[in-house]
Amino acid sequence: MCGILAVLGCRENSHSKRSRIIELSRRLRHRGPDWSGLHCYQDCYLAHQRLAIVDPTSGDQPLYNEDKTIAVTVNGEIYNHEELRGKLKSHQFRTGSDCEVIAHLYEEYGEEFVDMLDGMFSFVLLDTRDKSFIAARDAIGITPLYMGWGLDGSIWFASEMKALSDDCERFTTFLPGHIYSSKHGELRRWYNPPWYSEHIPSTPYNPLILREAFEKAVVKRLMTDVPFGVLLSGGLDSSLVAAVASRHLAETKVGRQWGSQLHTFCVGLEGSPDLKAAREVADYLGTFHHEFHFTVQEGIDAIEEVIYHIETYDVTTVRASTPMFLMSRKIKSLGVKMVLSGEGSDEIFGGYLYFHKAPNKEELHLETCRKIKALHLYDCLRANKSTSAWGLEARVPFLDKNFLNIAMDMDPEWKMVKRDLGRIEKWVLRNAFDDDQNPYLPKHILYRQKEQFSDGVGYSWIDGLKDHANQQVSDSMLMNASFIYPENTPMTKEAYYYRTIFERFFPKNAARSTVPGGPSVACSTAKALEWDAAWLKNPDPSGRAALGVHDAAYKESAVEHPQADSATSTIGLPQKLQVVTEATATAV
Repeated sequence: MCGILAVLGCRENSHSKRSRIIELSRRLRHRGPDWSGLHCYQDCYLAHQRLAIVDPTSGDQPLYNEDKTIAVTVNGEIYNHEELRGKLKSHQFRTGSDCEVIAHLYEEYGEEFVDMLDGMFSFVLLDTRDKSFIAARDAIGITPLYMGWGLDGSIWFASEMKALSDDCERFTTFLPGHIYSSKHGELRRWYNPPWYSEHIPSTPYNPLILREAFEKAVVKRLMTDVPFGVLLSGGLDSSLVAAVASRHLAETKVGRQWGSQLHTFCVGLEGSPDLKAAREVADYLGTFHHEFHFTVQEGIDAIEEVIYHIETYDVTTVRASTPMFLMSRKIKSLGVKMVLSGEGSDEIFGGYLYFHKAPNKEELHLETCRKIKALHLYDCLRANKSTSAWGLEARVPFLDKNFLNIAMDMDPEWKMVKRDLGRIEKWVLRNAFDDDQNPYLPKHILYRQKEQFSDGVGYSWIDGLKDHANQQVSDSMLMNASFIYPENTPMTKEAYYYRTIFERFFPKNAARSTVPGGPSVACSTAKALEWDAAWLKNPDPSGRAALGVHDAAYKESAVEHPQADSATSTIGLPQKLQVVTEATATAV
């Protein structure tokens, strides 16, 4: 994952300005430690920090068209670049980079080419022929992008706000699925699938179509010229990613630069649920598994650095980002530069606990739409910035554009939790990969209940964070929080602690406004409260806040299966009796 910075229309065009752009671009070097590039044209600058994944030898950026009248700086991957090159046979390519197609597509098709791209990306393109420019971000916002404005009339774009927060009077998050054109002077949405309008779909559920679409999504993300692996927590989503990738590698020669086995990675406290579950999946798939441990104190010691990199004070995001941040450093030390991860599945298929309370398919579908549209503020932000902090790229097959369109065009009746019919959360996904003849995963893994990532790494992790925050924040500090932080007032000592760290790094009003609002309490999603008022009693965004619901369901299962021990997990119970134990991980 690279780092980009673009400054367009500076009043000052001097050596000192160039030096300042280089200095600010260096703040993104963690995202791209392999090479730096800078293109200057009059009062416009395009800077780039490269993480070389595809064509490491010749794909340095910025990239150009044939006569260099068009320059582009890109963060991301274009998975269909070979297909697009086939449509550009009259153009001469200088590199083997997947991102070079952007310059030539613009030259051939104008600004409307963005929807032709299949991938994750943020880019800024400068057309020196008329000094116009465009900036665009991928459909869901997998890659980050910020937009800012200087007092001198300049417009800024950057992968992280730390590169523009000091020099811009105002800045904001660049919306996913949007394009900014200097010719029009405004943002417009280029991504317009049917589900985005919240139309209720009616296409029947076809497990084979869903499975094939996901397999293609995983396989296309194996496009790499460097060592790679899969982040494996042992839950359903990451296990399916690993199963598909492992099966593909066994049948092809893709990715053999680092041996014939798929490498998988997991992080947790000693004895954590994730470590145990991931080891079981890895053993079944036959992957080369790497297990990383951290202590609560090591996590606490990293909190400040984590918040600096992820640029948010959202409680759940900070909790989950810290283990991922620590794991990414370990992974990079092994020489790995790219990993696949399982973000997005819960939002698409209604995997969070409160979806059990959805009153009908219409409400469920509308809520999945809202949650997908907010992913760039939560899970996508965490997955991208936690890994990019160490020059590691995370790819997310569940957010593949084609797979997403198929999954969201399905009649949402099939996504409803109906325990009397044996349908637990994400049943449509589980069922699609339930193949008795050629199993992807064992049954008890395929139908395993979900753990929230920050819980799965070890339950004492959250307890340790709370204890530390209680030592740092006094009762009087929290009592006066509304005066200190009138916008997005923290409601707990933990939230207050994260907010103080964030404010030290990013003190401007514009910075705090990039973080989604609302009290930092569990299940503050409006729909969770509307569907079941009991959610008001949840004191914490941790999955454990939902254990009351889980315990009730487990007691029911124990009646039918007296041999089950209530102190154990639900692994191995019949499919219809397993329930999710996770509260919503994000507040929308």
